[in-house]
Amino acid sequence: MTKEERMETARTLHKKGCNCCQSVVMAYADKLPIDNEAAMNVAAPFGRGLAGTREICGCVSGMAMVCGLTGHTADVRPLIEKFREEHGDIVCARLLASGKKPCPDMISYAAGLLSDII
Repeated sequence: MTKEERMETARTLHKKGCNCCQSVVMAYADKLPIDNEAAMNVAAPFGRGLAGTREICGCVSGMAMVCGLTGHTADVRPLIEKFREEHGDIVCARLLASGKKPCPDMISYAAGLLSDII
């Protein structure tokens, strides 16, 4: 899949009801060493800022999960910093309060960032 296809896949998954984390993770399902059901279940509690607490953005958690599952753990921090640079924060509540970009745009962006390393 191309970068653009992964970005669109993540956006489409969110439109179909996946949370932010699931959308990012499942855009890379073909690259993960676990089945789709397990990936969906593992990512489920990380949406809406970790179980709805509005803490760490689910997009950021999703990027970290994909990196961990594919052996790219050293890439997590640089990805987080790029996300923070682009969006101004990594905390769900503050991202939503800023109103700068809607969740689908951040989900798509996170999926695109991952394509540069995965």
